[in-house]
Amino acid sequence: MKKGFTLVELLVVIAIIGILSTLSVVALNSARAKSRDARRLSDIKQIRTALDMYYDSSSTYPVSCPALGTGNCACLTSVGWTNTSTTNCTGTIFMQKVPSDPLSSGTYVYTSSGQSYEIVYKLEANSGNSTATPSSMGN
Repeated sequence: MKKGFTLVELLVVIAIIGILSTLSVVALNSARAKSRDARRLSDIKQIRTALDMYYDSSSTYPVSCPALGTGNCACLTSVGWTNTSTTNCTGTIFMQKVPSDPLSSGTYVYTSSGQSYEIVYKLEANSGNSTATPSSMGN
């Protein structure tokens, strides 16, 4: 009698390994999305804290900004949003480096009326936009 594996046995083992690897890749992608969502919520909380400190200092919120963490909205000082690539991030600094969305395709959009603000962001676990305001952080 010859010792070894038959072709059917090898195909069954290869199929099982393929199924297990597919399931692990799907689970890993889901975990990465949840991780980015947790980072987004943490970023928004930090930005809200900096905006509250700014408001306490000047009795108004800074002007609107289309994409937080980029361009002229990369730093929050006593004069409002500034660009960190120059030496504009000086004086009273409320947030040295404003975070941007973990994915380059996403943004945090900040709009302000002076006495209130909204930060609009998108979570991957949710199909719609989420909004943070001074009084609440609804989804």
